[in-house]
This record gives sequence, C-alpha cells and structure tokens, in this order.
Amino acid sequence: MCAGPRCRTREEDRPVRIDVHAHVWTDEYLDLLEGYGKTDTAVQRGLGAGLGDREIEARFELMDSAGVTHQVISAPPQSPHFADPAQAVRAARFVNDQYAEAVRRWPDRFLAFGSLPFPHTDAALEELARVLDQLGMVGVATTTSVLGRSAADPAYEPVFAELDRREAVLYVHPAGCGAGSPLISEHRLTWSIGAPIEDTVAIMQLILAGVPSRYPGMRIIASHLGGALPMLALRADHQVGWEAPDTPELPSAAARRLWYDSVGHGHTPALLAAVETFGADRIVLGTDFPYEDGDLFRTAVAYIEHAGLPGEQIRQILDRNAVDVLGLRL
Repeated sequence: MCAGPRCRTREEDRPVRIDVHAHVWTDEYLDLLEGYGKTDTAVQRGLGAGLGDREIEARFELMDSAGVTHQVISAPPQSPHFADPAQAVRAARFVNDQYAEAVRRWPDRFLAFGSLPFPHTDAALEELARVLDQLGMVGVATTTSVLGRSAADPAYEPVFAELDRREAVLYVHPAGCGAGSPLISEHRLTWSIGAPIEDTVAIMQLILAGVPSRYPGMRIIASHLGGALPMLALRADHQVGWEAPDTPELPSAAARRLWYDSVGHGHTPALLAAVETFGADRIVLGTDFPYEDGDLFRTAVAYIEHAGLPGEQIRQILDRNAVDVLGLRL
C-alpha cells in the first residue's frame, strides 16, 4: 500500500502530463513582499495567476485544452528572500501555506514546490523539513541568485546536502535581476535576454563548484532549456582547463546530471539543441504560465509534439520524465 506525498493514484486510462514551470501569485502574498520592500511586484499582478475562482476556472480550462493534467506551482521570481531573517521566514511560511492549501483544494491539478527563506541557511533547513514532511510538497524552488549571491554559494551547502539525502528536487528559476548587469536591466532586457543568461550563469556556477557531482541525489531542474548552455557546453569544456582548472568534471558531462524544463517559446531549434546536448530524458514539460497564456500556452506543449523528435522522445518529455524526476508514483 502506497502512502505519503509521493504516492498518488489515477485511473489507468487517464494520461498524466505534468507542467513543472507554472506560477501562483496572490495579491495577499505580493502585498506582503511589497511591505517588506520589494519594488517589482507589479510585474506579477493581474496576469491570472491567483487563486480566485475565476482565475482557477480559466487556468484549468487552459490546461485541459493543452492536455496538461497537473501543474507544479512555484513562487520565483517572487521568492521570500530578504536580508531580515524574520521577514524571510514569515514570507516563506505565508506562501508555502497558501500553496499547501491550493494543493489540498485541487489535488488532481496541483503539486507544489516550496519556497525557502534564503539566504538564511538554518531557517531554510527548518522550512525545507516543514514543506516536505508536513505540507507534502514535491521539492523546493529558488532563484538563480539570492540578493546578489550565487546559487552555488557555500552557505547553501547544508541545504544541498539535505536535498541530496532526501533525493529531493531543487527547481532553479531566474531572479529577474538582469544577471546583476545594468547593461541588461537598464536596457529593457531583463526578461527577454536576462532570464536565460541568469539560467546559464547559475548552472555553470553550480557545475564549477561541483554541486551536481557532490550531491547526485539532489535533482536539480533548471528553467528555459538551460538558457544558452546547449550552445555553450562544448565551449565550456574547452575553456575550463585553464579558466577553472579545479572543475571536477567536464561541464558537458555535469550538465547531464540536471534536468531542464522545456520552456522555449515554441522555438523548435532551441528544443532540438537541448535534446541533442542533454538527452531527451533530461527535458521535462514546462509552460511558464501565466506568461505563456492562451495559444502560447498550447504552443508550449504542441511544439514538442511537432518538433520532429522520435515518438519515444516526445512521450518521455511530455508524459514520463517529470513523473520520474519528482519521484511520484502514479
């Protein structure tokens, strides 16, 4: 008999299609963050990503139209990351409780990644235990950088070790900070170019620090097909020998220890490059709802089906890989 958050049942004839890149932001949560000094919450308001009845009804109708049965909801880039530990903890508990309630109300549609009160390691470990053991979430989400600190900051090693011990998921999403460069953020490039650059930088920082190889049980999912990494993996292999000679393994090999969501805005060459670089078994379905809405949402699924990949690879990406990486029993 299977019991616990990783054990779910379904009718045998019902397909399972899990979207790992989907967001929920309520006005109450954004108001809390704004009260603590965040200045960018307007970007996430009014997009249909709340938990009101109309928003939920429209979301589920859209999911059905694309054949998506479940979404793993996550809060980044509006993560509870504050220098004040009390603020970070309160915001993390607030959003995690909201997500747990959403999963409780709609268990056949939602799973959730918890948020951690980074950069406070001890508090993050405490909240990690709560979201996995008490709230039944399928992993945790963080941003590519936290208040200017690298995703591979040594202070987070205890969190990595605990995720590794639990064989749990760490989902990494851009912070929306333009990779810390005014040449991006001050030129209206924060999301069009900055987000995939942040993905690329964070993955490479993790690789150069040896995080994927030292914590092989931690299942890292990166956003947006790994940013530019599919085009840069071999370049990185050729450069690390002199630029970062203490890198424990070639970046192209280390990159295959991670998983990558399929958000590519319908651009088939990007998807094919990621499949060729990482392997079809390392790509999981993502839509980036609510930014990809309506026809764009449906395209996020359909472009995988029409990319010219072998049928087995299509089935892996759409219907199998997410179940496996999340450790679900369906």
